[in-house]
Amino acid sequence: MRILFVCLGNICRSPMAEGIFRAEAEKRNLHVEIDSAGTSAWHVDEAPDPRAVSAAASAGVDISHLRGRQANAADMADFDLVLAMDQDNLHSLKRLAGPRHAHKVRLFLDFARHHEEREVPDPYYGGEEGFAHVLALLRDAAQGLADHLQERS
Repeated sequence: MRILFVCLGNICRSPMAEGIFRAEAEKRNLHVEIDSAGTSAWHVDEAPDPRAVSAAASAGVDISHLRGRQANAADMADFDLVLAMDQDNLHSLKRLAGPRHAHKVRLFLDFARHHEEREVPDPYYGGEEGFAHVLALLRDAAQGLADHLQERS
């Protein structure tokens, strides 16, 4: 199973999702390949936002080594599941996927069990509390996704 997490710039939400889900998958001994990307090229090769690194570290997860990259058409074929953080990125990814791979593209919060929100808000222009909220959403969805994968196997 190969899973790609996607936000706009790949420096906040999607690298946090990658790190949080990787930790959850390792804890449960799930055999998955995990990556993250952005729909834009604004932050290619950049490290995650320091606030994202700090929020992930508060959950015991190090994402400081990750680097931004842009999602591409090959990703749509290569990954089994492409998880968008919000509707705008979902629509961009479905266009990129085309009819052949659009079924792989979903919202990550579709897997959340304890939050009613369906989109992970972009914390970039806010403060630390926004990153803490995003972390809570991502942890919930990561646990739900891990449950889903375990139920399927």
